[in-house]
Amino acid sequence: MKNRMHHIIVLMLFFQLSAISAQQKNHQDRLDAMIVNGMKDWKVPGLATIVVKDGKVVFQKTYGVKNLATKEPIDENTLFNMASTTKAIVAIAMGMLVDEGKLDWDDKVVDHVPYFKLSDPYITADARVKDLFTHNLGIGNADFLWTLDSVSTKETIKRFRFAQGSYPLRGGFTYQNIMYAVAGEVIAAVSGQPWNEFVTERVFKPLGMNRTQAVASDIFKVGNYVTPYYDDAEDGIVQVDYGFADQIGPAGMICATPGDISKYLTFLVNDGIHKSDTLLRPKTFKYLFEPKSFLGDTGTYPTNALTKPNWNTYAMGWFQQDYKGHKLDFHTGSLFGLVAIAGIVHDKNMAVYVFANLDHAELRHAIMYKAIDLFAFDDDSRDWHTEVFDLYQGFKKSNLEYQEKQKKARVRNTDPSLALQAYEGVYRNKMLGAATVTLQNDKLQIDFNEFVDYNMEHWHYDTFITNKDSRFRQKMTIHFKLNTDGKVNAFDLFGEEFTKSK
Repeated sequence: MKNRMHHIIVLMLFFQLSAISAQQKNHQDRLDAMIVNGMKDWKVPGLATIVVKDGKVVFQKTYGVKNLATKEPIDENTLFNMASTTKAIVAIAMGMLVDEGKLDWDDKVVDHVPYFKLSDPYITADARVKDLFTHNLGIGNADFLWTLDSVSTKETIKRFRFAQGSYPLRGGFTYQNIMYAVAGEVIAAVSGQPWNEFVTERVFKPLGMNRTQAVASDIFKVGNYVTPYYDDAEDGIVQVDYGFADQIGPAGMICATPGDISKYLTFLVNDGIHKSDTLLRPKTFKYLFEPKSFLGDTGTYPTNALTKPNWNTYAMGWFQQDYKGHKLDFHTGSLFGLVAIAGIVHDKNMAVYVFANLDHAELRHAIMYKAIDLFAFDDDSRDWHTEVFDLYQGFKKSNLEYQEKQKKARVRNTDPSLALQAYEGVYRNKMLGAATVTLQNDKLQIDFNEFVDYNMEHWHYDTFITNKDSRFRQKMTIHFKLNTDGKVNAFDLFGEEFTKSK
């Protein structure tokens, strides 16, 4: 009788495991089919998706090519850029130092980085280490600091003091990359190691993330990396320049592989424990995912129109919202032709990550939500690819209509106020550095900080328009100003004034 009962139990377990295996295989096939179909519509050259459930990798697959010219296929060891999903790793690193008692989240930033200074002296004095991660210090965005120049981390932070305040301390939300660079400086000051060495030694090595690079430019040394692309409305899919800016590395420059990310996701799903090693204390790990900033209608994603969350918050390198009655922690990463997205539903012990080498390939959102539906909720009811694709096609149409409106607003048959030679000179901005305007072959050119340069064409009156940037493929409008003597003395660029010095 006992033997018979034993056999029955074994058979029941066998059929149960077989059913689970069949269900998992069905989920894998469904997700795979959506990705294949989505890549065609979004024209994504290469992509990788990883899903972890209950501490195990249940989906890991690579698609497409690293480079459209060479047709080299992507594999599990191919390096992509993590972009802003880097931020969560920097928060983990800081948490390790908190665990060791070397600093506290409420420490004042100036106590660790004395040269830290903001335009508001009150915010400078009261800014805490935790504030570096939550985008609510009250200072406006200043990403031109690293897109128009390549100065050191220290110089970048020093120049940031000229960025103006936009709301009271902890009284709003403005996405801010520069503060993560400051966080990297805090890690260096407290640990005695550059932030990149610290995360390599304390995060990557223990997790076995052996191909992951904390300095983005190092991918060119180690090889097997993707090429960035952009879907240009006029020119189609075009290769763009790498936009690595390691001076703000902690904000988004870590590069990792699908194979390494599977280990990282497993660590996150296991609440900061790798195998039997607790890399972060449970209290600290939980703190990283506790809401710190309340977003309201600001800082939220367009996909909110589809997910309809009741609340939106930000933790330590994670956006958050409710999804199907559970908290979803997620974050995108976008950097000149390279994108990523990470999502975790802790209640379901499930995480997903997507890489792609096409600028703002929002198929990443569809993959994340489809993976969550399938592996966390056993739900295959929504066509996420179609919904997300249609949403962003609408944005694309609106953007094209706006561009056409701008073209129609151009005042035709006007001339600059002065001869083109009069616009030549060096223009300076305290925060953004120097811009040199020269006349070459009867056309004006502008060079920012001997780092990035553009050709300019006359638009109307004293306004000129640049050619497309080789990284983000956007044209910029530059408006020159004349003083009371009728001489050029400044120009405006996206609200920042550069004053002519000679």
